[in-house]
Parts: sequence; structure tokens; C-alpha cells
Amino acid sequence: MKNVFFLVFIVTNATFIFGQELIQDPKNKKMLRAFPLKSTINIDGKLSEDEWKNAEIASDFITYQPDNGTPVSFEKRTEVKVLYDDDGIYIGALLYDDPSKIVKEITERDKFGTSDFFGIFINGYNDGQQDFRFFVSTAGTQMDCMATENGEDYTWDGIWHSNVSLTDFGWIVEMKIPYAALRFSEKKEQIWGVNFFREIRRDRQKYTWNRIDNNIGAIIPQAGILEGIQDIKPPTRLFLIPYSSYYVNHNDNGTNTEFKAGMDIKYGINDSFTLDAILVPDFGQTAFDNVVLNLGPFEQQFNENRPFFTEGTDMFSKGDLLYSRRIGGSPSTYPETTDNEEVSQYPSRINLLNALKISGRTAKGLGIGVMNAITEKTEATIRNTQTGEVRSEVVEPLANYNILVLDQRFRKNSSVSLVNTSVIRDGSFRDANVTALLFDLNTKANTFNLSGNFKFSHVNDLDGNKNGYTAYLNFGKTSGKYRLSANTTYISDKYDINDLGIIFVTNYHSFSLTNSYRILKPNKTFNTFKVSTIAYSEIENSTGKPQEASFEFNLESTDKKNHYFGLGFLLSPLETFDFYQPRKTGRYVYNPRYSFSWIDISTNYNYPFALDANFFLDFYDQDKRHNYGIRISPRYRFSDQFTLVYAIDWNRQNDEKGWVDFDNDNIIFANRNRNTIENTLTGKFSINSKMTINLKARYYWSYAENLNFLTLTDDGYFLPNPNYNEDQNSNFKIWNFDLSYSWWFAPGSQVSILYRNNAIHNEKRLNKNIIDNLDHTLSNNLNNTLSISFRYYIDYNNAKKWFKT
Repeated sequence: MKNVFFLVFIVTNATFIFGQELIQDPKNKKMLRAFPLKSTINIDGKLSEDEWKNAEIASDFITYQPDNGTPVSFEKRTEVKVLYDDDGIYIGALLYDDPSKIVKEITERDKFGTSDFFGIFINGYNDGQQDFRFFVSTAGTQMDCMATENGEDYTWDGIWHSNVSLTDFGWIVEMKIPYAALRFSEKKEQIWGVNFFREIRRDRQKYTWNRIDNNIGAIIPQAGILEGIQDIKPPTRLFLIPYSSYYVNHNDNGTNTEFKAGMDIKYGINDSFTLDAILVPDFGQTAFDNVVLNLGPFEQQFNENRPFFTEGTDMFSKGDLLYSRRIGGSPSTYPETTDNEEVSQYPSRINLLNALKISGRTAKGLGIGVMNAITEKTEATIRNTQTGEVRSEVVEPLANYNILVLDQRFRKNSSVSLVNTSVIRDGSFRDANVTALLFDLNTKANTFNLSGNFKFSHVNDLDGNKNGYTAYLNFGKTSGKYRLSANTTYISDKYDINDLGIIFVTNYHSFSLTNSYRILKPNKTFNTFKVSTIAYSEIENSTGKPQEASFEFNLESTDKKNHYFGLGFLLSPLETFDFYQPRKTGRYVYNPRYSFSWIDISTNYNYPFALDANFFLDFYDQDKRHNYGIRISPRYRFSDQFTLVYAIDWNRQNDEKGWVDFDNDNIIFANRNRNTIENTLTGKFSINSKMTINLKARYYWSYAENLNFLTLTDDGYFLPNPNYNEDQNSNFKIWNFDLSYSWWFAPGSQVSILYRNNAIHNEKRLNKNIIDNLDHTLSNNLNNTLSISFRYYIDYNNAKKWFKT
């Protein structure tokens, strides 16, 4: 408990130190007045209407990267104007440049590619917390996102209009952003935070209208001011997105078809809060998971590819308590069987019945987020091997997943948050609840940061209750060339968030110290240059043995031609101990001293041909144990429409010590060699900015060959075990192929056609020929799927006009 009292003391005093009111200096803010429209504007990318001529001009852009703070040359100047009416705001931009040098790769929505682009950042509350960002490329492609200081969320798609035209002086952008795509309060006169953004891709130069000083960590508070918008009202934000999908599946077991239909609903409860709901969800066209051969003690963690759980979820990610793949993931239990029973059918996932989320922020900066999802009761089938009788057993009951977030922002750069997650399962199944208190405090000038958290978990399982906690504290200098941070963590042995979150290692305390140096402006050799060091130690609570002890050095740079080069090394000078690899409570295995080094190269993507390459090497102070690997990924842009990217990733682990089995009371490890080769091919052909054909193919092959077996001793070391002779080799192969066509035929509305085939095969027989393994995998019940999906975006405000007409 000493750690808890210490944390409370630090937070209390830090709130006083950091809590002085942040006052933005108006002298550092550019201001632009929006002019009201009195006639109709045609979004054709020409700015030919008379009202554009009288609008106020935003100009004198400042370099953001790489030469931060330098005024833009006259030849590359940008002039922006803003108009408004009762429906939305209109942005017109003249972007001066040499027309013969402008790059304009055609990409699908939200992909920047190798193109110049222009963007506007809008904060309707002018609170420095969240931007809505809208970009248009020279090829006419739209990109949009919601942005916080934690990053940009491009899974969010707004409904807005744009057009571009190339001219003899450069190019023109014209945009209309309806108020329904923004958030702002209902006031007579609007004062919005705004910034305009431009990138000239061939030079990798980025510019903003209001200067963004890269000496300061926070970006959003460094916006300018848009004024002049008066007497507008936040519209009714009601959007209905009905969809239908048709699937044809074929494999060795036959052919089946499936039809699905449902609806997504987005409703603006008021000017700040939005309800998102999915009825009868369909995730059949989400990207496949990059499954690997997992020989470790922990589950493989996958990216979230389902739009509902990726769009607008920044608030729900606070505290790192949400791993949304738990919702609709694999069952939480496995059926118990007798000696003459076997599990003949075990579901790989649980169906999601419905889900909703409500999120928004009040005028006083209180963010509120609620997410709820319900999954259906799921059963496994067990067969009696003697009688043939079949029975069912519930492996996951009807379950409710819930997360609540309260996030109080203040001074435009700090916050205190309360997060609670809960999983309630029907009947005699495990329930769980986790609560977290978080704080993130920054000084007025965003030069220092104090952050931390305290989290408490409660699990109600069949064998009793389990309570655990963790505390974290970080202090850092976040501005200037030299930056540093120090943090400490304590996690108790019973801390468990794995019902709705994900955590692998508990029961330790750690300390980390990070130092870094970077250049803020280009020099004669580099556009960007950064070096950093990290010292880290981690001690297991019960035994006092080290789990991790390392010193790390990293270098990252881009040269004057915008080629990237990085390298690093890590030294672990002490023997450490792994308490999870043995798969048995109270047992551990020692890890030897080791070193790890890497080199990373990425050439400028502006060239038609570019290359990414990575090489790593590590050595262990143990027998012949060492690992090495290389990744080579060439890419070629055949035209502004067609690009192919190939990657081969090969790594070798020699004399690795890994768990293989339990033999009575003995824990069996093996000296093993492991070889992994992964080939991927991705391709894009853009018919235009709204039609795209995409290809992704992946063949992954990994085998582990056991050389000899070992018995783990009580002190974490090994003794030879010549008597164990089970066949525990692994030969794992997986093939995935996706070919899709996507057509955004109207704003927010899409038709997509997907052909997919995949196969997975795991065996103990080793075959070290990659072609034979691929042939064997493809002949192993290849599954083929053809699907067609249609979704249509209905805006209530437009629908009203349809009925009136």
C-alpha cells in the first residue's frame, strides 16, 4: 500500500503545480473570418462564383516539416478562403506550384499515397482536445479522421464533398463540409479552432497556416481561429446505414450460401454526444488475421479489423483496458470430457448479437463514453467414442460486455479520467470488473508531463474471488532537443483484465529511464535525426528475481533525399527468469544474458521503385543459441493507378529453449531449431478515386525441430532427459488470398465484391521444402468464399428533402 499512498501524494501535489490556468496568447493565433453565402456554390474545383472573390484570405503558411518555422516561398504559396451557409462551410484553396512537378497517385479513400494534398483541421469547441480533419489529394481522393494528441483515427468517415482541378499555376481545392460532419455548441456566434495543412509530396515538405512549433509536444492547441459564423444550429445528426451481404462458401465438404441484412445507426443525441449502434452485425469482409505458429505461453494478439470497434474509439482506449477482440472472440471455457469422450465440434468464435456506444464531451470538457455489446450463448459438441452418443455443453453463455469512461479535460492539455469495464456472463460462469483512475498533467507551455494511473481488478470465478491492482507513475520533459522521462510500475500477482482487456505478465515492479536527443531543424546531412536510450529493469515480486534487465540504444534519421535509416542495439547483462514459460505456478526458467541489434532502411516512396529492408541479430550466452532474420520488401509504382508491394520475411532461431510437454511431475523443454518464412504480396489498381481493386496474398510457413529434450529443475535450469521420446515437432502453414473490388458510388455508400480463399495446416511431420509445403497446404481443404456487400448511407437531413420533393 505504500505505493498507493505515494501515488496519491504525487497526484495531489502535481495537480497544484500543474494546475495553473493555461492562457493562449492571442498574438500567436492567426484569425480568419468566414463570409456568409447568399447564393449556391457548385463544388467543381474551380472557385468561379463571385462570392469567392470577396472572401477573406488565409495565407503566409509556415513550414511544419522538415524546416520548422520557415516561411513558405512565394512560388509555393497557399491562399485559403472560407464561406458558410445554413448547411455547412465551404473551403476554397489556391495552391501554387510548378504543374509539371505535382505528383498525383490515385488511391482509395483514406490512403494518402504519393500525392500532394490539402487539409483543414476543425475544432468546433476550440478546446484544444479533438480535431475533425479533412484532406483532399491532387487526384481527388478524400481522407478524413478524428484526431487527438494520442493520434489520428482514419476509421472514422464523414460525409462531405470535394473536387480538385489542375491549373497552369498549380491546383485548386474546393470543399463543402456539412455541419452534420462536425461537432460544435449551439451559440449565436461560433469561434472555432482551425488550421490549414498542405504537403508537397515530392519534397516531403509540410506546411500549416497557423504555425505548429515542433518544440512543443501538443499540436491541436496550436490552431488558429475561425470566426464570423453566426446564427447556425447544429443539425439533427441521424444517419441510417442499411446493408445486405450475400456469401457463397465452397470447400471439400460442399457448398453453402448465406444472406445477411442489417443496419448501422448513428444518432446525435445533442450537439456533443453521438450514439452508434449495429443491428445484426456482419464482419464477413474484414481483413484476415496474420496467424502465426505460437509456441509461447501467451495467446497471439490480433489487430481489430471490425469498423464498429475501430471507429471513434479513442476515448475507450484510455487506460488500455479494452481489447475489443474479446467481444465475439473464442469461448472462455473448454468442456470437460471423460476418458471415452472427445470434443467433436468446438466453436472458434462467438456471434455478436448487437453493440452500441455513446460518446461525446460537454461544454465544460467532461468526456463521457459508454460501450455495450451482447454475445450469444454458444455450445460445443462432445461425442462418446464408444457409443457414438452426442451431447452439447455450453462453453460461453449469453454475455454482456460494458465499458464506461469519464474523462475531464482542462487547460486544453491535461486530463483526469475514470474508466470501468465489466463482463457479466449468465449462469455459473466467470464475471469480471476493472476500474482505473488516470491522470495526464502538462505544464502551461507543454514542456513537462506528469502522468500515471491506479487500476483495480475483481474477478468472480467458480473457485472464488480474485482482487488485484497496479499503479504507474511517469514524469518527463516533453519539449526541446533533449527530452527525458522516468517511470515506475507495480503490478500485483492477482491483477487480471483478460476478460475484456489483455495482459500477459503480472506480479512485478519495474523502473524505466528514457533519454533522447533530436534535431528540430534540418542540417547539412539530415532532415530528421533522433537518438534515444532506454534503461529498464523488472523484478518479480514474490522471489525478487529479475524478469527483465536491459539497456537499449536507438537511432532514427532521414537524409536530405528523404531516405530513412535506423539502427539500434539492446544489451541484457544479467541472467533473468521467466515465470510463464513453464506453464505452472511457482516454477520458472532462467534466461541467459543476451544482445540484440538491428538495422532498418526505407527508401523514399516518391520514387517509382522503393525498398524497405530490415536485419536483426541476437546472441545468447547459452550453448549455440542465436537468432537472426531479414525482411526485404520492394515496391514498384507502375503508374498513378497501379502499385505492387512484395515482402519476404525470414528468420531463424537456433538452439532455442522451449516448453513442449508435461511428463507426470516433470516439465519438459527442448533444444530446438525454428525456421520461419513469410511471403506477402499486396497490390492496388485504382480505376479512379472512387473505384479500387485490391489484392493481398500471404503464405506463412514455420517449423520447429526438436533436437533433444530437457527436464526443468526447481532452480530454473535444465538436465538432459534422454528417456522422453514423444514426437513434438511442429510444421505449421497458412495461406490467405483476398481479391476485392470497392466502389464508393455515393458519399458513405459502397458496393464491395470479395473473393477469398484460405487454408491452414498444422502437423508434426517435418518437410523442409517450401514448395512441397505450399502444395500440401493448398490441397488441404482449401476454403473459397465469394461475397457481395451493399451499404447505403442515409442522412436524415437529406431524406427530409426527398420527401418534401
